[in-house]
Amino acid sequence: MKKIYLDNAAAMPIEPRVQKEINRGMKFYGNPSSYNDLGRMAAKELNKARAKIARALGAHLEEIIFTASGSEANNLAIQGTMNNKQGTVITTPIEHPSVLEPIKQLGKEGYEVRYLPIDRYGFVDPKSVQNMLTDHCSLISIMYANNEIGTIQPIVKIGKIIKEFNKKLEIGGTRRVLFHVDACQAAGYLNMNVNSFQADLVTFNGSKIGGPRGVGVLYIRRGTNISPFVLGGGQEMGLRAGTENLPAILGMAKAIELIDKKEPIRLVKLRDYFINKIKEIDPEIKINGPVNKDRLPNNINMSIFGLDSENLLLELDKYGIYAGSGSACTARSVEPSHVLKAIGVEKKYLSGVLRFSMGGQTTKKDLDYVLKVLPRIISDLRKRYGK
Repeated sequence: MKKIYLDNAAAMPIEPRVQKEINRGMKFYGNPSSYNDLGRMAAKELNKARAKIARALGAHLEEIIFTASGSEANNLAIQGTMNNKQGTVITTPIEHPSVLEPIKQLGKEGYEVRYLPIDRYGFVDPKSVQNMLTDHCSLISIMYANNEIGTIQPIVKIGKIIKEFNKKLEIGGTRRVLFHVDACQAAGYLNMNVNSFQADLVTFNGSKIGGPRGVGVLYIRRGTNISPFVLGGGQEMGLRAGTENLPAILGMAKAIELIDKKEPIRLVKLRDYFINKIKEIDPEIKINGPVNKDRLPNNINMSIFGLDSENLLLELDKYGIYAGSGSACTARSVEPSHVLKAIGVEKKYLSGVLRFSMGGQTTKKDLDYVLKVLPRIISDLRKRYGK
């Protein structure tokens, strides 16, 4: 049976050269914080990896903090910077749960939480950011690209607006509004130079770029005040206690090195081919999110009227097609996607959702196989359940 993996937005297969680097990293068993030769060897490798990632982001070495995941990095960015229990936090209703939940907690602790309006494709209008900014605002958190529907936000324009607003409020060189960007889905496909979008805090992780699981990065711009919430040691500039996961960090740094800037061009062609074909096969299938250059190259999200995501995924599995239905972090939830509800998708299209997310191993032949099998599955399920 064919095996076609189309759940790369949840986690990508580890690239062989990355696996080789992880295996090499396993040999450095010394603790990077130890004052002995083995510890110094490990610390040297750790600093090399930090330097590689810093270069990729256009950042300084000390601005890179390693965490155990993108979710942890998001939590540290939000909870670590908001510690005066006052002010306004601005975000969107379609963020990843690892952003929405800590912000919801801030609301319980005394912060005012405001949500930017979005259109039916998931876009934030930069003017709405400008209109919502006040001198009481402490943090704005907007994801670079949506993990479910692939919407790429106008981060550069938003960053400029926040920068200009801060110029008016700066007192003694202090920035009044922090800008956090969750770039977990953007890494590998979009420009990740943090200076281009004026971010103070940027997060991403290894598993979305062909690297290992269990490792993430938080970029913290110089001069940004942040407090740790994992306490007990002085690792990572005192911001994240715990011995660094050196093999995973080395693997992630290698994955960053191996990013192919031509790959998004290839994936866009495959994405558009699939979307156009699926519309021809079944006009009742609804594509969620934008269908143009403002969509992630590897993302295809669709709703199939009258069917259930779980049944669709189980049937696809039988044919060796491995897909998803939304955020892997909420995959076990029986609730409809908060993203699709927020962009106003009709109720009848909220249950039969499929997300096909492509990767470096995806070919046109793979997609043709899906296009052959999926209509058969839809037909069989509709007969079975009388839809």
